[in-house]
Amino acid sequence: MKFNIKKLALVAGALAGLMSVTAFAGSSSGGASAAGMGPYGTIIWVVIMVALFYFMLFRPQKKKEKADRQLRASLQPGDTIVTIGGFTGRILTIKDDEVTFETGAAKTRLTVKKWAIQTREGPEVQAPAEEPAETAQEENK
Repeated sequence: MKFNIKKLALVAGALAGLMSVTAFAGSSSGGASAAGMGPYGTIIWVVIMVALFYFMLFRPQKKKEKADRQLRASLQPGDTIVTIGGFTGRILTIKDDEVTFETGAAKTRLTVKKWAIQTREGPEVQAPAEEPAETAQEENK
């Protein structure tokens, strides 16, 4: 699981800053917690921290995992791929969770697990060729 160090540092800094503000406010108000909000102030800060961690770390990670699953499910023979090891090649066959592809001038065949595929190279799925012709006709009118 990869974490973005900048986001982690930002969340940790925000947490440290909020905790110091809460501690300072609690000590200056004679024991009241979280800037005079009573017993619910601390709970509010904890909820805010949980929300920050969710939106800064966990949600983006889940989005990336979903995109990776969609990529691996949409692979087809003939696609050009890059593995996590850096091998590139053209897919020959796909069986359950294994992909066989050929790489290099010698057409060496390699079989890897689907989870080892990092990206698909080449042009993305393009719009049908009819749409530009239709828009060109509409512009001429």
